[in-house]
Amino acid sequence: GSGGVIRFGLNLAKQAIFVDAASQSGPRQFDWEKKFTMKWGLSDLGSVLVVLQGRTDEAKLFHKTDYANSAFELVAGDDPEMAPFLMSVSRQEASDKSVRKVSIPVTFAEAAVLAVALEAAVVRLVGW
Repeated sequence: GSGGVIRFGLNLAKQAIFVDAASQSGPRQFDWEKKFTMKWGLSDLGSVLVVLQGRTDEAKLFHKTDYANSAFELVAGDDPEMAPFLMSVSRQEASDKSVRKVSIPVTFAEAAVLAVALEAAVVRLVGW
């Protein structure tokens, strides 16, 4: 009941990837009505891809708007007892300073699929 989910969606009309995060609301259920979203451009994609490709150990993204601050972090770990990656998305509302955060472990298999999907998104966003 304390988990969460992070999903990625390509929006060609807005030339961006939208990263949605939602907290777990029950067994295999997530509170999508209270989700929070972060919008990524090409430079954000590059920062995440270099971690997934094993070129660096972490990516930290921070976006500030008048309404909220959003942050994304992807960290590669080296503990064989833990998942090889940890992904976190958080949002702090400007109005009341409340913070919501979703963190999930990411397996090598999930990271491989995410890397391919993000690479394909880059190709589509640049129009090649």
